[in-house]
Amino acid sequence: MSAEFCDTNVVVYAYDATAGIKHHRAQELLQRLWVSGEGILSIQVLQELFVSLTRKIPHPLSIPAAREIIADMSTWPVIEATRDDVLEAIDGTVRWQVSFWDAMMLTAAKKAQASTLWSEDLNDGQSYDGTTVHNPFTPE
Repeated sequence: MSAEFCDTNVVVYAYDATAGIKHHRAQELLQRLWVSGEGILSIQVLQELFVSLTRKIPHPLSIPAAREIIADMSTWPVIEATRDDVLEAIDGTVRWQVSFWDAMMLTAAKKAQASTLWSEDLNDGQSYDGTTVHNPFTPE
């Protein structure tokens, strides 16, 4: 089975109705990943998703509504970070020249053996140790 890892921003757009075309594209992507069973997240994504949905989007959701989304998204395979993952991410910040949080995401995607990392924060098309970043919002 192929695995596709979603960055927080992609999941947030799927639930932020004010995000326009990004909202629709993110919804389509998540729907495809739900149906195929190929979607993967990390604990970091779930944590960031809660904060973003309740504090950072233009029309924040209630805590119970955000909790329900987190509970639904938690039915996907969720990668949990270990201390070794943190150390690998620290090394990744140097090797990949990315922020620590992006390196944690890349480390989780690698741990999941994900072929794809869906994100708008990293370079579209760039490969990191076998995981290729794709921006779902790049015009075709």
